[in-house]
Amino acid sequence: MTSGNESSGGGESGKLWERSSILGLKLYVVVIIFVVFVITGALLVLLVFYWNRKAARGIKYGGCDVIAVMGTKAMMMDEKREKGLEDEKGGLYGYGIVSDGSESSSSAVSSADISNIIIGWGRWYALKDLENATGGFSSGNVIGEGGYGIVFRGLLPDASVVAVKNLFNNKGQAEREFKVEVEAIGKVRHKNLVGLIGYCAEGVQRMLVYEYVANGNLEQWLHGDVGPISPLTWDIRMKIAIGTAKGLAYLHEGLEPKVVHRDIKSSNILLDKQWNPKVSDFGLAKLLGSDSSYVTTRVMGTFGYVAPEYASTGMLNEGSDVYSFGVLLMEIISGRSPVDHGRSAGEVNLVDWFKGMVGGRRGEEAVDPLIKVKPLPTALKRVLLVCLRCIDLDVKRRPKMGQVVHMLEADEFPFLTEHRPARETALRSARSGLGIADRIPLPLENTTGGGFDRSMCR
Repeated sequence: MTSGNESSGGGESGKLWERSSILGLKLYVVVIIFVVFVITGALLVLLVFYWNRKAARGIKYGGCDVIAVMGTKAMMMDEKREKGLEDEKGGLYGYGIVSDGSESSSSAVSSADISNIIIGWGRWYALKDLENATGGFSSGNVIGEGGYGIVFRGLLPDASVVAVKNLFNNKGQAEREFKVEVEAIGKVRHKNLVGLIGYCAEGVQRMLVYEYVANGNLEQWLHGDVGPISPLTWDIRMKIAIGTAKGLAYLHEGLEPKVVHRDIKSSNILLDKQWNPKVSDFGLAKLLGSDSSYVTTRVMGTFGYVAPEYASTGMLNEGSDVYSFGVLLMEIISGRSPVDHGRSAGEVNLVDWFKGMVGGRRGEEAVDPLIKVKPLPTALKRVLLVCLRCIDLDVKRRPKMGQVVHMLEADEFPFLTEHRPARETALRSARSGLGIADRIPLPLENTTGGGFDRSMCR
């Protein structure tokens, strides 16, 4: 019995070494080739399935969800965005997603499909999770409300507190603001910029989840009922101003492409318990590539803060943010709103009133009367002059935000030792209408460089 089995096995083994009718190959070679083809085919099927699923749902990379929809049209749209051309159909560039109604491009994604796509960076939250965190979006948890959405305080299951911004679904505005904010600050981390933790995109719902900043916003502390003495001392106000300037300097000079915020105002400066400022609300932000000096766009922003050249031409660059910061700095110093129709005719517009006070050598009278301990004259003079430099009508003569940081942090204002001819000084003074703003030099260490020092972010 044993020898019979061995003989049978030997015969089968021998057949494998016989030549087959397929190209005269031996049978074992044919078997090996067949097995290789089967395995290769299976691997190709799995690979195709993997890539299709990745394109539909995003790629999980380093703890971040990234959309990867490619195509010629997407690249064309991105090029249009870099050149500053506004999308008239509500298309959105910079994500590899173009929702302009075209069905011919493989890179076009309909609005119905977007709800099934994870966009941007950060953690994705289910709508149900955010409903539970905010008590069903209870009115008792509302901590802010603006033109584009309502912000709720939320408590996650891990006991962390967040701010949930529920965007209004108004003619696609929620979709636009959602994507702009994710693109502008989704990957950005800076101590003076509010952190975007995650987002929710289910159906037509668009929500953004931020770090919670517990001390309200600057507008509330400047213009709210705080009593006869403001808790915002001069030193605290300067801390807020310098921190805000550092955040903007990072957006303008520390990122590529640079980010122009376009809506710098006191209500968008959040404060923590130590009075550290965090710039928030990037729904109007624009990206500006290194090969572009400006973008032309529809004028947006808040009345009183908008730079005059942007308001009149629609040409936007980082100088527009510098002007807005100058108005904000005046607001911090004076405690006055940029536009206050409750005041007399000559005091309605903060910029005009402020220029008149400084030009009339009454700068100390521009300081908020709710500040108990007034600033030293030299410190006040330095900050007043920085204000005037930031709101210069000639955008090219405004300082960069990195230079503003250095000027605000300087112990003594860095006047240049050179003396201009009297005629030149007189002409520049007459052109400014103030007699002093043009005699404010930039810090010596920044007159030749870009003005941004990464040590400022520490």
